[in-house]
Amino acid sequence: MKTSSAPHSLVTDYLQALGVPHTYAYTRERMSKIPFKTLFGLSKLLEEYGVTSEAYQLTDKSEITKITPPFLANTAAGEVIVTAISPSEITYITQGVPETASLDNFKNAWDGNVLLSYPSPDATEPDYGTHARIEFFIKAKKWILACCAALLFIYLFIVNGIYTSLSTILISVIDLGGIYFTYLLVQKSLKIHNPAADRVCGVLQAGGCDSILETKASKFFGIFGWSEVGFAYFSVSLITLLLLPDMLPWLALCNLCCLPFTFWSIWYQRFRARKWCTLCVCVQCSLWLLFFCYCFGGWLNEAWPLSLNFFALGIAYLGVMLGLNAIMPLIEKSSNQPASPTADEND
Repeated sequence: MKTSSAPHSLVTDYLQALGVPHTYAYTRERMSKIPFKTLFGLSKLLEEYGVTSEAYQLTDKSEITKITPPFLANTAAGEVIVTAISPSEITYITQGVPETASLDNFKNAWDGNVLLSYPSPDATEPDYGTHARIEFFIKAKKWILACCAALLFIYLFIVNGIYTSLSTILISVIDLGGIYFTYLLVQKSLKIHNPAADRVCGVLQAGGCDSILETKASKFFGIFGWSEVGFAYFSVSLITLLLLPDMLPWLALCNLCCLPFTFWSIWYQRFRARKWCTLCVCVQCSLWLLFFCYCFGGWLNEAWPLSLNFFALGIAYLGVMLGLNAIMPLIEKSSNQPASPTADEND
């Protein structure tokens, strides 16, 4: 029997359920090197961690209630990790997501095959201490980078007087929100799993974001994903505000130029696609909130007559958008490659 479409996720989730110390990166790499992605291959990998396994096929499916979780069960949708069994329902993990089904429904989907595993008292990943330290330092680098970015933001926010006006404070906050929403959209377009993106997308319509991102309309001129355009817009706007607050009038004018897109996007989702992308709607709302803030601060009135600053800002938006578009295939390729022992799981 073949394992599910994400074998590295399956084995790491299973090791976690078994209480066996392991690191995601090393386990993912080891699973990627197994020639046959089968339960037999998985059982051989588990032996390296000090876990022995036995496979059974039960002809009487009611016997499942006598098995002590956790264990693997093969279903029509692939392998799942059964974590709890009650007289009426079964709790299991599929694709990293905990789910619950009634006992009868689960037995209908299950083919009777199970893999039972027995960790030894000292079961652990080979060289777990070394791998865990490497993983810790990789995660620490991310946190240090985040702290540096936050401190730089606070410094520029204060030094350039952004805090002195309510409108600029709100513009900064909305730009940060726009960056977050478009970042999630970029991950969605690259098929990078992010639980936060899934939760947000499910607010208006489950699966709506994925459906919209699969349409031709999700590409600007068939080349640039709207997620890339949005991320470039909000990131350049925030950086410009922090570094060159005198550019506020032309930031306001650029925002005004974006508003017609919001009408088209809502119309397309409502009448053509007939599906709602919650993240897309959040981006449209952010653009309108920015417009009201620019109007409230009087920045739009100062945009006339036009200045070369406006065109320079447009070039900055275009440059970042082109750069992001160029590296997107590389990000997509790396996200689909097996991780090295020092790689880390996507957040």
